[in-house]
Amino acid sequence: MTARLLLVRHGQTVWHAENRYCGISDVALTDEGERQAAALGEWVADQGAAHGVRAVACSPLGRARRTAEPAAEALGLAPTVHEGLREADFGWGEGRTIAEMSAEDPEAVRAFQEDAERGAFPGSEPPSAVAERVCGALRELAAAHEGMAVLVVAHNTALRVALCALLGIPLGRYRQVLPRLDNAAVTGIEMDGARTALRSLNVPTTARP
Repeated sequence: MTARLLLVRHGQTVWHAENRYCGISDVALTDEGERQAAALGEWVADQGAAHGVRAVACSPLGRARRTAEPAAEALGLAPTVHEGLREADFGWGEGRTIAEMSAEDPEAVRAFQEDAERGAFPGSEPPSAVAERVCGALRELAAAHEGMAVLVVAHNTALRVALCALLGIPLGRYRQVLPRLDNAAVTGIEMDGARTALRSLNVPTTARP
């Protein structure tokens, strides 16, 4: 039976507000991020039943756990923390902006922007490794919730790479094909064994400025 996964990027953090790469570092939500998490909870309270949401899962990083809390509370559920949903490790790029990295090594940045797999930042987790880990987590959740929907709160790069892997898109092009997932927006997929269908992309749960 098909399971539906509602994929959500966590709320805004201080580093994301500054356009810094935020991977394995545990950076707190901004006030705006907290507002986005609350709005996601309100959206789930209003529409969760219609979507058949029966479980909430999240990355172990604090920004994802905090974003998932209002939604889980609205559903009367305890979120399942899944290690496989954590964000990519950006290695050399962790905590830095593109401008800062370009000033130090413009060739490394150019290679990454052209093909994120072949040009992965030094010391980072390449997209292929991210895809294997995150897709494994998503398949586990789908298999455990056949015929139901799961709200999955994770991260921008982790989810984009997984979507590319599941939909047959070259991993090195994830930045070009999926430029970003908006904070607290919902992307819906259906999984049935090895088959994945994209049902929605970046559906807002909070009013845009």
